[in-house]
Amino acid sequence: MNQPEPNDSSGESIDSDANPYSPPQGDASGGPKKREPGMLFIWVTLFIDILGIGIVIPVLPKLLEELLGQGAAGASWYYGLIVASYATMQFFCAPILGGLSDRFGRRPILLVALFGLGVDFMIQGFANSIWLLFLARLISGIFGASFTVGNAYIADISNDDTRARNFGLVGAAFGLGFMIGPVLGGVLGTVYNVRVPFFVTAGLAMVNWLYGYFILPESLPPEKRRAFSLKNARPLAAVGTLRRYPFVAALAIVFLLKAFAQRGLENVFVLFSEHKFGWSALTVGLFLGWVGVLAIIVQGGMVRPSVKRFGERNVLLAATLISAVSFLGYAFAGSAWMLPVIAVVGALGGLAGPTIQSAITKTVNESEQGEVQGALTSLQGLTSIAAPLVFTSGLFGFFTSAKAPFQFPGAPFFLGGVLIFVAFALAIRVFRKYPENATD
Repeated sequence: MNQPEPNDSSGESIDSDANPYSPPQGDASGGPKKREPGMLFIWVTLFIDILGIGIVIPVLPKLLEELLGQGAAGASWYYGLIVASYATMQFFCAPILGGLSDRFGRRPILLVALFGLGVDFMIQGFANSIWLLFLARLISGIFGASFTVGNAYIADISNDDTRARNFGLVGAAFGLGFMIGPVLGGVLGTVYNVRVPFFVTAGLAMVNWLYGYFILPESLPPEKRRAFSLKNARPLAAVGTLRRYPFVAALAIVFLLKAFAQRGLENVFVLFSEHKFGWSALTVGLFLGWVGVLAIIVQGGMVRPSVKRFGERNVLLAATLISAVSFLGYAFAGSAWMLPVIAVVGALGGLAGPTIQSAITKTVNESEQGEVQGALTSLQGLTSIAAPLVFTSGLFGFFTSAKAPFQFPGAPFFLGGVLIFVAFALAIRVFRKYPENATD
């Protein structure tokens, strides 16, 4: 398992000696060097995916109001339906894209998804009816499931020394996308037009597609591929395949609990901060920018040194416990100034995601990385569908209503903290049952 240290100076690839799937650097005849798989392209791809989600957050309601000719109240129902439909399509399509990448390679699936996203955002920008916009968002959910293939690509090109760091960079891409996306969308939609952000995102996707078409090499060699099975690509069937790896299946439950709590926080925070502290849209935007900066610092720069010093499993446990504490902090925060402070603590909990991904990917066979990543993405999609109903419409709606026995707007965060504590206890049990040398 001990492999040579990757070339950190480029931040894009690992040596062919460290990764048997990297193309060779050249031959004895002095022929041209072949391109190596690179983290940079995948990082940009995932960043554009999440930027595309974030950039439409502030303008999608306005576009709906424009198409419907109604105010915010009339557009709210359609907005919820469109948001849920995006997550639903990701849930169903992530295992399919992952399975196809196991069969045909990562590169063609990534390129098709990027091109599809570019065209789809153009359609959204030109949409002249609510139904065309709805259809376009469904298609966007399909191609947005490329997170699956991106994670499988990262697993292909990573070794034991770089795996946690590489998945940490993915977390940084998420943080940066959610930091820049809403701000950029709000500025473009206000200064120019609510449709401009869609065109900008389409252009970014197309530029990345061109870069990938001419530069991106394949990371999964033909001898490591396997046949595609539509039966195994069904969401529940794909999740069922995790049972072939008991350690992975157990960690997937930890992953699911944390993702569910996180989706709940994301869905309810704007309502919570406005209701309890009277925050404006600008204040919320600044806070989300602060959270994005923290995510970049923690997941972009702290994952690898933390894992190297304390070990992958210790970092996962500590980060999970920190996440639980930060959720309870949000639940019982009595003053607005506490929220940015709690965000600093909560950002350290972001170390858990990359370490979970690292532990899972190094346990799974190369030919099944796409399918397993598809299953994990489907689990995330499932939480994105359920979280608004449980945390927002359910807990927050009830505990801020006159029917509640007492007012407790922090109830969703309290539930999130409890769920993450359960995940923490489960992770301890899993690690005791499966010693590290056994899973490796």
